[in-house]
Amino acid sequence: MLKFNRVSQLRTTYKRCLAGQSQLQLNPTDAEPAYPEIQDTSFKARKQKDAANWHEEIRQVPTVEEKMIKINIPRYYGFKVVDFNDSKIPYNALPLTQHYTRTVLEDLPSKSAKTQDPEQKEQPSEDALFTAARGDVIDALEFAHDYYKHLEKQPNSAEHSPVERERILTQIIVEQLNRALLQSLSEEYKHLDEVEVDYNPRHEAFWAVGGVDPPKNVQKSKKGREWQKEMANESVDRLVQYTGAPYLALRHRKQLSPWKTEAESENHELSKQLPRFKHDPRTLGYSTKHQHATNVPGYWPRGNEHNFGLLSFQSRAHLQLRPKSYGEQDMLEALHSLAIKSSYAWLLAQANYNGFNTYNELTYPMNTQTVITNGREWSFYEYQLNTLLLHGNNVDGNPRVNFCRGTKPLPLYAEISASGKCVDFNDNALRHLLNFYANVPSIQRSIGEQQPYVASNVSGYENAEQRDFISKTFKYLASNRPRHLELPEIYLWEKLYKIDNNNRAMEAKRRFFELDINPWQRTLDTHDKEYVPRALRPDVPKNKNRFKKTYYP
Repeated sequence: MLKFNRVSQLRTTYKRCLAGQSQLQLNPTDAEPAYPEIQDTSFKARKQKDAANWHEEIRQVPTVEEKMIKINIPRYYGFKVVDFNDSKIPYNALPLTQHYTRTVLEDLPSKSAKTQDPEQKEQPSEDALFTAARGDVIDALEFAHDYYKHLEKQPNSAEHSPVERERILTQIIVEQLNRALLQSLSEEYKHLDEVEVDYNPRHEAFWAVGGVDPPKNVQKSKKGREWQKEMANESVDRLVQYTGAPYLALRHRKQLSPWKTEAESENHELSKQLPRFKHDPRTLGYSTKHQHATNVPGYWPRGNEHNFGLLSFQSRAHLQLRPKSYGEQDMLEALHSLAIKSSYAWLLAQANYNGFNTYNELTYPMNTQTVITNGREWSFYEYQLNTLLLHGNNVDGNPRVNFCRGTKPLPLYAEISASGKCVDFNDNALRHLLNFYANVPSIQRSIGEQQPYVASNVSGYENAEQRDFISKTFKYLASNRPRHLELPEIYLWEKLYKIDNNNRAMEAKRRFFELDINPWQRTLDTHDKEYVPRALRPDVPKNKNRFKKTYYP
């Protein structure tokens, strides 16, 4: 065995001391050295640091498409998400919805109580414009009902359920009212000439929520490890995926003006008063599924300049299936829940196309307007998005809150008579609808201010192969198609004879659970590369460039 003599040991110790002294930096104005910050090396601190570094990596990604791919990198088969949608609202869902969107709910003030912007035009009232719009709306309602009756009399018309019949009738009413109001108001309100109209658009959004109790399997897993027992009951993040399809949505190139100031939006005391729902969302009736994270506001990124939502019309047909025993108050809360989550998801998807996401905070507020209707009853809501940080410690430490204000359901008319005439038309409901259309978007930001975290776009890349790879990968993730190879399955006989009872000890271990491989931990970039045929690479050696390059961020 090689042994150091005393001189060699002293020389090694001396060099180590000199190396340690060289790391100290002396301030010329102060005789004391400036020591580096002491790092917390605990498991929890290291996990928080790794998460913060990953969030910073997402922020540094230059394009919108690559940011979405970066978020999906950790899971090849998708994340386990809470299924939020616009067709299912369980009983007593409002507290959970407010917690999962960090939203404060208020009442929408009446027209007389609103403080109008002096630069904006006066809202529609009892004048020639209102009278003309009223007549056009009544004609549109009567035409919609007459056309729906015509469809029902067709010999090849299928028998629909009550929910589907309401959806079809409401779709016709909303489209006809939108057409009539755009024609009546566009001469006075020029911004309506510039709106983009989306029919049954696809609205999807992905975000992370903190402050939720861990599931039983997570608690059991941590309690089985001595060094994690103390963290077994700590709250965890739950991933949420919203999916919806409104009747109709209007978009504009300018933003709506916020109705809450920055001081009102950043209120730590108000954030502490938000409802907290710490239980598993499945206790209310929500389900979970596995899918990739998608943010789709109804159009592709950089498809056009109309990147801000003006107005959307949501369906309430599924509320017909709600038991009457829930009561009127729960029905009202269900409408509030639908308005909150649909508005939040649409604004989040729009923010994602401007470079923000659930891990990178907004730098300016975003607003939209939402209408929930079945054709006869109309509920009106305004939503202001101030923050996207809901994960981890932000559930307690983030002082920003989002705001939603709305009305109770207002009847637009009582009924359509046997002769096809509109009975007991409600002017108050029409005023609310006209005020939403007449709300002029006035905020236009520069590209640098609107998209501070977006450095370039995919079309600006010189490498055609890179452009094609990013575009195909992004669109494949957004399509929600299943993988061509399904997730590996543990068969019942394997669980009985190999996992629960080791009765096949002599059999070769080839299955994934025998090799200690977790398929859910497979990352998005873990796959075989695409082979390039020899004919397509004639100028290189046959053993070179055999596979296409990948360009994951």
